[in-house]
Amino acid sequence: MYDILIAPFIEFEFMRRALVGASALAIAGAPIGVFLLLRRMSLTGDAMAHAVLPGAAIGYLFAGLSLGAMSAGGMIAGCLVALAAGAVARTTSLREDASLAAFYLISLALGVTIVSLRGSNVDLLHVLFGSVLALDNATLILLAAVASLTLVGLAILYRPLVLETLDPAYLGSISRAGGPTQLIFLGLVVMNLVGAFQALGTLLAVGIMTLPAATARLWTNDMTLTIVIATLVGLISSWIGLLASYQFGAPSGPLIILTAGVFYLVSIVLGRSGGLLRGRFSARHLEA
Repeated sequence: MYDILIAPFIEFEFMRRALVGASALAIAGAPIGVFLLLRRMSLTGDAMAHAVLPGAAIGYLFAGLSLGAMSAGGMIAGCLVALAAGAVARTTSLREDASLAAFYLISLALGVTIVSLRGSNVDLLHVLFGSVLALDNATLILLAAVASLTLVGLAILYRPLVLETLDPAYLGSISRAGGPTQLIFLGLVVMNLVGAFQALGTLLAVGIMTLPAATARLWTNDMTLTIVIATLVGLISSWIGLLASYQFGAPSGPLIILTAGVFYLVSIVLGRSGGLLRGRFSARHLEA
């Protein structure tokens, strides 16, 4: 059991680096994912993940696979698309989901085109699916910084963010913090997507946020417990996904997200707060 579950992380430095990086993403991304889920913004997070791509691609066009250039470009592009989608929804007849879908498709196509103009298929795969097994010191520092800033930001914003999520009308009646809270939260989302982009790629970056959050929501209605469960699911998914990648020689990023997906599917059936079997047993109990 030791050889299967622990030895790969003891023997190989790249496995330890991957575990540290994925754990940082899970610790920061899971709480963000919970708020995205409760605010019914999960698809918004997915659209913003793809919005990061053209900015990162422009950074790649000028500086190659430079961490600083791609991160800065992705951060700027994500924020611009979020603001643009909101502006389109407010000034036209389109709803926000439609404008986000449009920007999502444009961003994905533009980013892939830009990378393809200069790079190889390997570079394109790196951008789309990440390289969690090849994290260097600079990337680990970035992921640690993102996790730290996210946790500090959520600690400061927690009360107004919970109110703005659950009862925005009440928060608006007692405070003007709703608007700034929303903007700062979106900034944290983009920052986490940029960090996840470096390890998991643009196609999978949002998975480490939304799947653990959706899993946790099927087990409890308590906000704090939901965040704790989501974080644990993210951490365990990272650990199992990396082990499966090592044992079977499959891509690490997709296996991490696939493991989180398995937890989600199991929770759909067995979850204590909305799972299929829970609902059936409750119905039978009421009939009796």
